[in-house]
Amino acid sequence: MVLRREPTARQVRLGTELRRLREAAGLTARESAALLGTGRVQISHIESGLTGVSEERLRRLASHYACTNGEFIDALVTMATDRTRGWWEEYRGLLPTSFLDLSELDHHASFRRDVAILFVPGLLQTENYARAVFSSRVPELTSEELELRVRHRMARQEITLPYEVVLHEAALRFRVSDRTAWLGQLTRLVELSEADHITLRVIPFDLDDFSRASSTMTYVGGPLPKLDTVVRDAPHGSVFIDFEAQLNAYRTRFRKVEAVSLEPERSRDFIHRLTKEL
Repeated sequence: MVLRREPTARQVRLGTELRRLREAAGLTARESAALLGTGRVQISHIESGLTGVSEERLRRLASHYACTNGEFIDALVTMATDRTRGWWEEYRGLLPTSFLDLSELDHHASFRRDVAILFVPGLLQTENYARAVFSSRVPELTSEELELRVRHRMARQEITLPYEVVLHEAALRFRVSDRTAWLGQLTRLVELSEADHITLRVIPFDLDDFSRASSTMTYVGGPLPKLDTVVRDAPHGSVFIDFEAQLNAYRTRFRKVEAVSLEPERSRDFIHRLTKEL
């Protein structure tokens, strides 16, 4: 079987979950391979996302690993057998892989939650705001690279999954471009706050008890809580976090941030007042 040159984050996650099941069962890769009548290297390739696994083999492995969570096994089967070729594939080879992994993650998500401190999240950005953000990148992007990133970001905004956003006032006041672009972004946020699938909350500068809960984060819901993902930005790109203990910590962190933020209606009024200041 031909190995994947660059497995997607979703393919890697499937392999990671299978490895965790094997390790929980106390089996080595060699022992798992023997159960399937294959070699240890094949198990290694499956667990690293370099090659796929059929539904029949996946269910056999889950049985050998004594996994009795049928809903979880079915979710893994869906991940293994899904052949979706999403819109983001047209950017493969043109944009960093992390851009495509985020698009795929959004596509399969059951919900999304963002906490933003300095910048408006990409799913809510206007084209002018997004272009200004990408223009500030170091090393500087070529005009073609810049426009590709902006076009990709605008395409990502087509999703309509349940989306909760907590924005700090700093993100609302931080001008990434000129006054016109800033006003356009604030006006867009007011409009989006009225969308049925979006819940937008604001944390003003003068709100108490925020520092202990602050942290920029993106939390993406999977088909099951066990398959949720947290995305954090890093200098080399996006980092995907999927350890259960860390997921629980980020769930708690989001609840803390949400608890000290303004209610959606007050948040909408807050942003609207900022537009009047201009």
